[in-house]
Amino acid sequence: MDEVDLYLRVGLALAIGLMVGIERGWHTRAESEGQRVAGIRTFALIGLLGGVIAALSDELDDVFLALAFVAVTALIIVAYLGRLRIATDIGMTTQVAAVATFALGVLAVRGDMAVAAAAGVVMTALLTSKPLLHRWIEHIDRLELSAGIQLLVISVVLLPVLPNQGFGPGEAINPYALWWIVVLLSALSFLGYIAVRIVGPGRGILATALLGGVVSSTAVTLHFSRLARRDAALAPMLSTGVVVAAATMFIRIPIIVGILNWHLLPEVILPMAFMAATAAVLTVLFYRRGARSETPTESAAFANPLELGPALGFALFLAAVVVAGQLLHDWAGDRGLYALAAVAGLGDVDAITVLMTQLSAAGLALTVATIAVSIASFVNTAIKVAIVAAIAPAAMTRQVALAVAAIIVAGGIGLALA
Repeated sequence: MDEVDLYLRVGLALAIGLMVGIERGWHTRAESEGQRVAGIRTFALIGLLGGVIAALSDELDDVFLALAFVAVTALIIVAYLGRLRIATDIGMTTQVAAVATFALGVLAVRGDMAVAAAAGVVMTALLTSKPLLHRWIEHIDRLELSAGIQLLVISVVLLPVLPNQGFGPGEAINPYALWWIVVLLSALSFLGYIAVRIVGPGRGILATALLGGVVSSTAVTLHFSRLARRDAALAPMLSTGVVVAAATMFIRIPIIVGILNWHLLPEVILPMAFMAATAAVLTVLFYRRGARSETPTESAAFANPLELGPALGFALFLAAVVVAGQLLHDWAGDRGLYALAAVAGLGDVDAITVLMTQLSAAGLALTVATIAVSIASFVNTAIKVAIVAAIAPAAMTRQVALAVAAIIVAGGIGLALA
């Protein structure tokens, strides 16, 4: 590197040390000067030292850099041990930050300056965010922790080891592709679940319906139907909530299609937009006609969307739908796909949506794929009437049935125009 570049890199190492030192100095500002382990000057010197050592190692040897890192780490450990004799606070955050500052100083000179600067900013932000992070951890229950870990397991651990090749009839089953879709859909459901937890299911019926619908609109429909059976006065508002929950499907489908095969998105977006718009209009009308209620809902008790058992079950269901779709299309053509869409829509729309994105990418007519996805969404929406009719009062059933009929008709119009 030339002289100007070296000056810039060493200056960045010093700047990183100053930035971290300012945060650490502010954090320990209440302590007397002799009681502080490291402040702004110490961290600035540690960052500068890392940069200088890295520059010298270019002239000498990497062994010199390794020995310097060991020496600095040993010095920090000695300071920490000395701190233990006079203080009850045995946290190691400042000591770890000091080692990281030295390493970033080295990176600023020997590596990518942008990466070093970004890492320094992120580290400072983490140090500053201690109260926020601690409050966040206090509010996490075991379910969220388990779900987050399982998301990492199914994405980081399982996904990379699966074979990325086709098996079965027409090589339709690709374990890697199928599991990647499971990860995608699980992540979408998890985001909805976290949204419900952040807002809180007690914030209102419509808020719960909107956010809970991302997790499972069927679960929301079932829960609201049970609430209406217990308190008929809530039926008008709960009916509106069912419509809102159903509308989330018409947003979720285009998201999945856009991620997996954006060529299909322009075809699918029109019927989905018609149904979403109709659901939005009905929500406003129902609300203005007296469905207003400030009564909060009870906890919907949504199941963990990232349980490995259900994830494996969905993967098997998705594989079965993919194979059935391939066989039915070969045997009965487009009508076979439409029949499969109607049957699959009784339980889940995601699987048939995924299948249509794959088949359309392989050459299936976009119109056929759009019709199949629409059929599945029609059937899945209509099923909600059956759920409400089996549990809730008749007044709620009539309102939901009216809304579902209007939504399906609107979807049919959008499909005809697509």
